[in-house]
Amino acid sequence: MCIAVFMWETNPLYPFLLFLNRDEYHSRLTEPLGWWEGGDILGGRDGQAGGTWLASSRDGRVAFITNVRELQSIPEAKSRGHLPVRFLQSKKKPIEFAEEVVNEADQYNGFNLIVIDICSKSMIYVTNRPKENGNFITEVSPGIHVLSNASLDSPWLKAQRLDRKFKEVMDIYNKDELPLKEMVAELMMDTTKDDLSMLPRIYPPEIEYHLSAIYIGFIRPQGRYGTRNQSALSVKSNGKVCFFERYLDMDIWKEQTITYQFEITK
Repeated sequence: MCIAVFMWETNPLYPFLLFLNRDEYHSRLTEPLGWWEGGDILGGRDGQAGGTWLASSRDGRVAFITNVRELQSIPEAKSRGHLPVRFLQSKKKPIEFAEEVVNEADQYNGFNLIVIDICSKSMIYVTNRPKENGNFITEVSPGIHVLSNASLDSPWLKAQRLDRKFKEVMDIYNKDELPLKEMVAELMMDTTKDDLSMLPRIYPPEIEYHLSAIYIGFIRPQGRYGTRNQSALSVKSNGKVCFFERYLDMDIWKEQTITYQFEITK
């Protein structure tokens, strides 16, 4: 489970700005933010399946993914975390890659995938669990969006809280250099939980209650579960990328920031 808030093509200095919490079992092997072998992909890595939840590339492409909350799952499904990696490794346009993914969508458990090409100003949302009579593929419009474990911009209360807080924080920090670390602290540490009567009612209420927070931490039958990676990724109009990550390592929070530049091409 993850939650992300992002701003797309509405700020003259920052065409793209993202904040994301990754929620996972604490026992699951995870590699922190870093350049992957070959030096073209930057992101954290799932040490169990080998994929990622969020990564970027040196040519101005970004991809991130969340799971869809659902009761039924495919026992031998493909790893959803490989989808962002495949996009970043490919040379396909976001829409072309989304069309490819839809053709194999039934091989995965529920996912929401965002693929972005900053240079072409193209952002595509693709899911294998569309709303009734909805689309598998949607071009994302300029604006502020929240993606949790339902469809993009679904009105879950935690998503609405994050949307409101993001707008408040941007009013405060709307300047040339955004303090990503401070913004993560203000946006992504919220432990507010929903009233039981307001839960989506997909999982048992005693689980959904804990999952209704933006920042999650509790004990599930399978072990300790919660937010263990917090990311902020900004892309400036001059092609400067700033990738901040705060992550758990042996129950100790650590952090790092990696910056790089890519050429904005038309």
